[in-house]
Amino acid sequence: MWQYFLRRFIYMLFTVWIISVITFAVIQLPPGDYVTTMVSQMIQSGMDDLPPDFEEQIRAQYGLDQPMYVQYGKWLRNIVVEGKFGYSYIYRRDAKDIILERLPVSFAISAFSVLFVWIVALPIGIYSAVKQYSKADYFVTFVGFIGLAIPNFLFALILMFISYRYMDRAMIGLFSQEYETAPWSLAKFIDLVKHLWIPVIIIGTAGTAGLIRTMRANLLDELNKPYVDTARSKGLPERVLLWKYPVRHALNPFVSTIGWILPSLIAGELIVSIVLNLPTTGPVVYNALLDQDMYVAAGIILILSTLTVFGTFISDLLLALLDPRLRLQ
Repeated sequence: MWQYFLRRFIYMLFTVWIISVITFAVIQLPPGDYVTTMVSQMIQSGMDDLPPDFEEQIRAQYGLDQPMYVQYGKWLRNIVVEGKFGYSYIYRRDAKDIILERLPVSFAISAFSVLFVWIVALPIGIYSAVKQYSKADYFVTFVGFIGLAIPNFLFALILMFISYRYMDRAMIGLFSQEYETAPWSLAKFIDLVKHLWIPVIIIGTAGTAGLIRTMRANLLDELNKPYVDTARSKGLPERVLLWKYPVRHALNPFVSTIGWILPSLIAGELIVSIVLNLPTTGPVVYNALLDQDMYVAAGIILILSTLTVFGTFISDLLLALLDPRLRLQ
């Protein structure tokens, strides 16, 4: 087991390094840089008497005149050695501080969304498979397709209207106005929970719909295998039979989906955060990409990409616990 864990861990570290190279290279692809954007804004505002070498001086000051591999080496060294993601040109401070301010809220929303997805998708998927072609199965299938078809931002607007229409307030942000700057208390926590359910449901709906279909298909495949008929013929109670064998085997592909659930939830959080005015990484990375604040954008993209690798690593470990054959490969 430890050899399997160590091998997967080394694969994860190597993959994260490759992702860091690709992330930094992609950030450099758009023409120009932050200095180009800044100078263009200064000219548009009427400052057209800039010195001829102004761009070169500012670019040298920020280190943007160096080759890309030199900039990448410094960026990666600062992350590994000092835990810094670079200097934010817009906010005039370290990008790490900006990311850390928004990352906990993003993680909290994503964590609750994952719990929501699993708590809803697992029992509904099992029930839909056991009651195949029933009215409940058709209803769940219909709701699942609706969840996959409706864009997150449209769903956000619908829930905002419902909250405003029937709760006398539009659930925008994570706190009411009187609690935004207040210290933490029980009342502030309750207010957070009141606002948290809307982004959790919105972000988790698409993942829930997809996993319901995955669990249903996996369990139906297991229920039609000969070992189920054999166990049933020996008089094993239906509930014990269902949970001891088919559900356990059907969980293998279900667990493997963790790798894409985590990044997809956080990626879906971007538009929802803009619509609901949530203090997450979504609006920050959006503005950073628009203004070419490369170190903020690269840092957040690297973290989100690493979540994919980390989610796959967790999936591998859980699959190894569920299926001992994987540990022997």
